[in-house]
Amino acid sequence: MKEMYPKNGRVILHVDMNSFYASVEMAYDPSLKGKPLAIAGNVEERRGIIVTCSYEARKFGVKTTMPLWEAKKLCPQLIVRKPNFERYRAASMGMFEILRQYTTLVEPVSIDEGYMDITESFEFGSPIEIAESIQKRVLEQLDLPCSIGIAPNKFLAKMASDMKKPMGITVLRKRDIPKVLWPLNTNDMHGVGKKTAEKLTTIGIQTIGDLAKGNEIQLKTLLGINGIRIKERANGIDSRPVDPESIEEFKSIGNSTTLPRDVSNQQELFQVLDSLAETVSVRLKRKNVLASALAITIRYKDRKTITRSKKLSNPILHKEDIAAFAKQLFLKSWNGDAIRLLGITGNDLVDHEHAYKQLDLFSYEKDAKKEPLLKTLSNLRDKYGKNIIEKAGTHKVDPSHNVGTGTSFNKDFLRSSPNKKNEED
Repeated sequence: MKEMYPKNGRVILHVDMNSFYASVEMAYDPSLKGKPLAIAGNVEERRGIIVTCSYEARKFGVKTTMPLWEAKKLCPQLIVRKPNFERYRAASMGMFEILRQYTTLVEPVSIDEGYMDITESFEFGSPIEIAESIQKRVLEQLDLPCSIGIAPNKFLAKMASDMKKPMGITVLRKRDIPKVLWPLNTNDMHGVGKKTAEKLTTIGIQTIGDLAKGNEIQLKTLLGINGIRIKERANGIDSRPVDPESIEEFKSIGNSTTLPRDVSNQQELFQVLDSLAETVSVRLKRKNVLASALAITIRYKDRKTITRSKKLSNPILHKEDIAAFAKQLFLKSWNGDAIRLLGITGNDLVDHEHAYKQLDLFSYEKDAKKEPLLKTLSNLRDKYGKNIIEKAGTHKVDPSHNVGTGTSFNKDFLRSSPNKKNEED
């Protein structure tokens, strides 16, 4: 069996759950199977937005990020459910537990997808046999469909998993690139967003093949270092390892300041917290992470120092949210004495792409309006690749998140522990 694996290269799988939220709801309630189903926020209101939908709904033209009223117009029989993130996290844990039974080299990139390096996993069979086994077990144990790409690197594995949905298994070798990838438009390429694709057309690049043969000086002038990177991807070059621990390097991000004089005026102290929140927000964005907990530090004029922290229901990174929570903590903790130093720290950091919110869906709507390109991370990953979420000044880090193991999951895992509180999320 070892002979079926490359002597020098790697074998990478990209496992991508199909229509994940909708599929989980169907596993929870089998009567929904085969019906047009959508997961949406504010299901009672016209301004609700489709988070994801079943393949049956997609046949009617229903799409992720589409307004709910428009989706119902296209598909009057559409069934709509609110998201239940506790349920989705349980399913995610079950899926990753299965993946880790084949290799320890598993890198989650979101709640519903991850990479595996199975180069040394030949004891479980050939790469195709392993992919078939994973797909079968995820379906039998969790009642969830997935697609799997098999390739020598992460980029090609991701491209391969997108080629057959649902329940597809696709092998993409480097020798297949000219025939399979190069004819595709650049906006079909993982890591190339709509705006980047539009920029590429200005220098005559329409297809992935054009990009693969593009002039490096032109590409770097147009897109900076990313221009060289995407040209390498177009040629099937990607040396990134599957790294289960990549997110662990960032434990906390914070900032503090010693005041020029002892201050007891609440308005002045709030202004300091606003400034600290902005700095922490910038640093979180540069690391491409969000904070799941927030801490404040208060040092009084007598040098007595206290720290108070709070676990957040939803991960945050915007300065307004950080400032609001910090002020709440401050008011609960401050004894009214003059203050010498203030600090804010974001803890329990999670990568931007799998910071799946327990949104009351009003929060989802608000976020969608703030950042239209981030309305749903799953849609952007499917269409544009994860680099589309970067903003100016951000520093890209390879995402990884340990969703946990050690719990036994089977087909009935969703029904065993419904959470009333989270049913309403």
